[in-house]
Amino acid sequence: MEGTKIKVPARKKARIEIIPLIDVIFFLLATFVLFTLSLNRIQSLPVELPSSNPTDSKNKEEPTTIQVSADGSLFWNKEPIDMGELPGRIAAYKSSTDDPKILIAGDEKAHFGPTVQVLDEVRKAGIYKFSVETRTRQTGK
Repeated sequence: MEGTKIKVPARKKARIEIIPLIDVIFFLLATFVLFTLSLNRIQSLPVELPSSNPTDSKNKEEPTTIQVSADGSLFWNKEPIDMGELPGRIAAYKSSTDDPKILIAGDEKAHFGPTVQVLDEVRKAGIYKFSVETRTRQTGK
């Protein structure tokens, strides 16, 4: 027996059928449309938000400003004072005000040492509502 030859049929190229793919896409589209139509609409409750009037505020007073200048001199609300006067002024301010607030500021060339001394005096007096201004001011302003 001589070698038998087996004929192998030529391979067909694979084709992507688009019609079934379109059917699946339309089915998904119809499913999502029907699903969204069947959802209940979100219902909300009417809420009246409180309003405030600026005249109702009890604490409209500005904080007292203590400014430290480059030469170490102090200004209490734009009035020059000495470092020795500061504890007495702070104590008088705390006793005369229900809610004392102090803003510690510095001019363009103020040193850190006198500013820390002012901060220490404010804390010694028991005032815990104080701020340190991060912008510089002109001296005495």
